[in-house]
This record gives sequence, C-alpha cells and structure tokens, in this order.
Amino acid sequence: MLNQFSRTELIFGHDGMEKLKNSRVAVFGIGGVGGHAAEALVRSGIGSIDLIDSDTVALTNINRQIIATHKTIGMYKVDAAQQRFHDINPECIIHKFKTFILPETVDEFDFSVYDYILDAIDTVTGKLTLIEAAQDAGVPIICSMGAGNKTDPTAFEVADIYKTSVCPLARVMRQQCKKRGIKHLKVVYSKEQPVSPSDKEIFLEEHANSSESKNTGRRDIPGSNAFVPSVAGLIMAGEVIKHLASQL
Repeated sequence: MLNQFSRTELIFGHDGMEKLKNSRVAVFGIGGVGGHAAEALVRSGIGSIDLIDSDTVALTNINRQIIATHKTIGMYKVDAAQQRFHDINPECIIHKFKTFILPETVDEFDFSVYDYILDAIDTVTGKLTLIEAAQDAGVPIICSMGAGNKTDPTAFEVADIYKTSVCPLARVMRQQCKKRGIKHLKVVYSKEQPVSPSDKEIFLEEHANSSESKNTGRRDIPGSNAFVPSVAGLIMAGEVIKHLASQL
C-alpha cells in the first residue's frame, strides 16, 4: 500500500524504512543548516527526533531558515519546527529542548538514547562539548563547519576533520580536537573562500538592538543566503539516513 514514504522505500527497501522509523536522532541547532537537516530527516521517515535550540525566530532568519516565516517570528525555533514537522509526519515523535549545549548544560541530555547526532551549532565551545559527549556515549556524530559568507553550494565536502582545508572554523576545530585527543570526526565543510560582507557596519549597528542579537549575544554576524546553509544541512541529513538505513 502506498504511503508518504513509498518513494524513499524504493531506494532503501522495507527493512531500511523500518530502521529509520525505529531510530532517534538529535539535531543541535535549528537554524539555516540544522532546520533543513531536521526536516529532511522527518521527510525521510525518522521515527523520533530531538530538537535542541534556545533561540526564537527573527526577521533576519527568513532569508535562509526553513522554519522562519512572518507567521513564526517570535516563536521558539523548536516550537515552529515541531508545528511544521508534525504537518509533514504526524506520527514522528518530537522532543524539544529550549536550551543551548554548553559544558554546564550537557548533563541535561542522555546521549545514549540517540542513534545519531547532528551538530549544527556555530560556537567552538558548544561543538567540542557535544563531540566529547557523543563520543563518550559511543554515538555517531556529524558536524557542520562554516557556512556563513559563502555563495557556492557545490563546494561542500564530507570528510574527516583532519582532512579539511580552507575553512577557518575547521582549522580551529582541528587544533582543538587534536588537543582533546579526538582522533576522528565526520564533518561537512566548504573549500570556498568566504566573501567579505558589504555594508557590514550598517547591518551590525541595526542588528545590535534586534531580537536576534539579544537572543544569541552575537554582534559579528556573517552574511548568508537561502542556498548554501540549506545544502550543508541536506548533506548532513543524507549521511545520517544512509548510515541508519543500511545498518544490520
């Protein structure tokens, strides 16, 4: 009998779809990268998903974040995502956490319940905390590197962190992972040289008093668009789906 996942089942088969249905995946960061990744997981038949993000939807999110519309401005991103994802698959079990991963919040999570973890946050401290927690629990993780100030969606690659180049965030992560004895880490990164944002000072002056600035505490915000972070997120989701559907 046909169902909403029938076209996916043609690729992964009945057993593969059962594995996806019985899998629980955590997505940390429901922004431009994480939002697209999370939706792709839901559309692929993942049965249970955890959404972790403490931020709310802002006007300047609309250009790239799949959950951001004029109707969702001011909503917590995890609430907007839950509403959208249940419209896609009402049977998907969604766990929401309105928090941010840090050394002081990591104990809020039981990482052993996850079959896979997606890191779509943009702070080094948070990423390292998440990576160490995932590895301690023996759970596979994939991390996004820098997607800001990029215009070429074809420049993304999947690689081990120690085989990355060009990306400034990946360079910092290589150094920090080596210091912490992290031997392997799957990442999605871009070899594209970042562009220099135009009218940056004007934007930052206006942004300083915006809700996004107050929520994130960040003043130095990179430029972004609809077609680069979305591709990074879809690549991450694809890696997760292929891994989980093929497990014996």
